[in-house]
Parts: sequence; C-alpha cells; structure tokens
Amino acid sequence: MAAAFLTEKSLPKPETMESWSVYIVRCADGSLYTGIATDVTRRVEEHNENNLLAARYTRTRRPVVLVYEEAAATRSAAGKREYEVKQMRREEKEALASKGKDEGGRMKDEG
Repeated sequence: MAAAFLTEKSLPKPETMESWSVYIVRCADGSLYTGIATDVTRRVEEHNENNLLAARYTRTRRPVVLVYEEAAATRSAAGKREYEVKQMRREEKEALASKGKDEGGRMKDEG
C-alpha cells in the first residue's frame, strides 16, 4: 500500500480557503436557529427567500433576522462551535444574541 504524502500542490492555498462562521437567527415566532456558513448574509437571505436552500426549520418561521455571528477558523471548528451553541439553554443563546447587537439593534460590526 502506498503512503500518502502531502505535497505543496495538495495543500489549499490561503486565498482559496473559505472562512466559516457560526450564526444565530431569530425567527418570526421568537425561536432561535443556529447554523454555520461561509457567507452569513447570503445564508440569511436563503432562509428568508429560497424554499430549496432554506433550512426546513426556518421555512415556516419567516422572516428570520441575524442576531449573532462568530468567526471560526475551519469548517470543523465551526461545526463544533455550532454543536456547543445548540446544546446551550435558551438564556445562554439570548446572552450571545445580546452581545452580537449594539444599542440600536444592529450587529456590532455594522456601521
């Protein structure tokens, strides 16, 4: 059996590597949905507008509003953090959501 070695050609280039994020949206019924994406803005639009790409959970709870976003280094890290957030009690998720917003109700990294 041949050994597999990583070569320079087989490693992903930094400029092509995708950055992942964990996000929380608040649904129209007040519930919270947690997911991961490389483009959170696009993903929230999909939850709100696209029946084929939206999560089954959010399809009947529209509109959804982004309340929290957290960067992750890799897809694996994002998935692990998503699991952690999904295991949290609602109060803990609400605390994260409140950290993600400023006094005006905008995400803190928005202008």
